[in-house]
Amino acid sequence: MAGGQDNNGSGRYVFYHYHPSLPAAAVFVVLFGISTLLHIWQSFSKRAWFMIPFIIGGLFETTGYVGRILSSHDQWDLGPFIMQTLLLLVAPALFAASIYMVLGRIIHLTDGEPYSLIRRTWLTKIFVGGDVLSFLAQSAGGGLMSSGNDDPDEVKLGEHVILAGLLIQILFFGLFVVAALVFQLRGRSHLHKVMVPWKKYLIMLYITSAFILVRSIFRVVEYIQGNDGFLLRHEVFIYVFDAALMLGVMVIMNLIHPGDIATLLKEKDDRGSVIQMDRPITEDRAKAYGGQQQPYV
Repeated sequence: MAGGQDNNGSGRYVFYHYHPSLPAAAVFVVLFGISTLLHIWQSFSKRAWFMIPFIIGGLFETTGYVGRILSSHDQWDLGPFIMQTLLLLVAPALFAASIYMVLGRIIHLTDGEPYSLIRRTWLTKIFVGGDVLSFLAQSAGGGLMSSGNDDPDEVKLGEHVILAGLLIQILFFGLFVVAALVFQLRGRSHLHKVMVPWKKYLIMLYITSAFILVRSIFRVVEYIQGNDGFLLRHEVFIYVFDAALMLGVMVIMNLIHPGDIATLLKEKDDRGSVIQMDRPITEDRAKAYGGQQQPYV
């Protein structure tokens, strides 16, 4: 949260230590908006309801940068400041919820539960539960900071609560990556026989998880430094280590949309097995491969 006491000694609470950039915010409103609309179309056309939290996260990102546009016109207006602070803070937690659910579907798709570190039915519950806890902590901390402009102790408490939420997010994301790696390593001989494109989805999970981890670490450092820290005094950092990374997460999942897993799961249910190397690829599965006829990915 960019804020602190005014350097002129007036005691007025400073929302930004710089004048928010209108062009930068406008560019990301457009980019996040386009990606979110594409996710809405992709997810609903493929009946990928587990992507709804991700879509809400995209709407939060878009609206958050609208808040920064409004702040560029009046950086002393509390409403837009709270809008951008809270929405940009919690949006990645919503991305994470959908990402966690993708791994469970990959395990189900490949009949890989014997190789998973955690039972598939518990995997989603554990990681989404941790994500909800992180989301609530960050939301509560952001609320405390937004309402405590005249109470330094309340602002400091809000910072600590947000920091706890970010650390919970980092912990669960780290465990999630470990769980995905263990599944891939333990099941490599089995996965080699599986006639579905599991690898590209795992790679997508690794990349998007790395982006969110880097962003969360950036936010942790930001809050440790405090309101007068170096990161909060330079607007470029929020665009490099937050906006660009979160847009990257959204675009990668546009390009490799996990909604295709729903199509593959339906075909798996019809076929009864994911290890049938002699069957031709159906039109739906070819689309899931990106139009290619090569099943080994």
